[in-house]
Amino acid sequence: MLDALRRARHDLSRAELSTATGLSAQSITNIVRRLVERGLVDEREPVGSQGRGRPAASLRLDPAGSYAVGVHVDPTVTAVVLVDLTAAVVAARRTVAASATTPDELVTAVAAAVTEVTAGVPPDRVLGVGIATPGPVDTGAGVVVGAPLLPGWDRVALRSLVRDATGLPVVMHKDTAAAAVGELWHDPDPADFVFLYLGTGLGAGFVVGGELLPGSTDNAGEIGHLMVAPDGPPCPCGQPGCVGPSGMPRTLVAEAAAAGVLDPLPHDATDRRVDAAFSTLCARAADDPVAHGILARSAGRIARAAVTLCNALDVGAVVLGGPAWSRTAPVFLPIVRDVVTATTEARRVHEVDVRGSALGDDAAVVGAACLVLEHAFSARPATLLIR
Repeated sequence: MLDALRRARHDLSRAELSTATGLSAQSITNIVRRLVERGLVDEREPVGSQGRGRPAASLRLDPAGSYAVGVHVDPTVTAVVLVDLTAAVVAARRTVAASATTPDELVTAVAAAVTEVTAGVPPDRVLGVGIATPGPVDTGAGVVVGAPLLPGWDRVALRSLVRDATGLPVVMHKDTAAAAVGELWHDPDPADFVFLYLGTGLGAGFVVGGELLPGSTDNAGEIGHLMVAPDGPPCPCGQPGCVGPSGMPRTLVAEAAAAGVLDPLPHDATDRRVDAAFSTLCARAADDPVAHGILARSAGRIARAAVTLCNALDVGAVVLGGPAWSRTAPVFLPIVRDVVTATTEARRVHEVDVRGSALGDDAAVVGAACLVLEHAFSARPATLLIR
């Protein structure tokens, strides 16, 4: 019932809930009473009557019924948010970058931020903390397994560290998967889409039939080694033309420096310094043809990867988001849209929509909080989190 209410675009009557869930009227009455008593559902009596009979009361989620914390661990910044039961952001903080500190120091900073965003919220209404982190991850053990973008983070038991520091239940997933879940919660109609995550690195989340496809070990979406351009930049795997380096800010900043658009950075420049230079590159693309060309070439390579994924999964949409999205959108969106629309194999059967994420740059951190809501209130028994 909670899932049906959150997916509805308007308040529902008990009769409409019965139709949506297949439950009997008596079951609806019993469950609604319990949900209202717990403060999860708000039942509003009708204000007036039109025509014969008493109009039905309307039901909706009570936003203040429960809250969830989202944490996005990223090489350039660590973001923390608190969302309510409808997944709307209530409070947000930013703290130290993961690449500039140790795991223990990061957890201390995260715990302090969690305390700040949950201040004033009844403790018993905070369901838990969701963590979105670069992959690969071992979600069963709650461990970050040697993330390439986080040097030194090898077998870091991040879930237990955050649980011990905050005293809250913790769930953890890859940032790309979290972003896809966040998109689902903010676009409640069941959908099929590929989420292309643009941040310090490039990854993907897959949704089919309104369900996340996590893979056998929750590590689906590592698309960085898709070959898209034989003349592309070199990849750590030893081959040129992988899409991962083609879309990374560090690669694009180096190309811009070689073209004279930006001042060169030292080879050991921090991720935050690279990110600042990337912002400058994106800003200059508006009136500098060379800067625009660097981003456009990257967009074309990412578009080819998107086409491959669309052909493999036969999805109806490509959604782009992540920390780098708002800066690249003016150049990336029209190019990716044109390439996907013109070259997907199923285009004669159905259109493939290409759009920016409803959550934009905050897709991963809000998605991390949605992981908690998904585990707590999912209609799928396999994912229920029993406290």
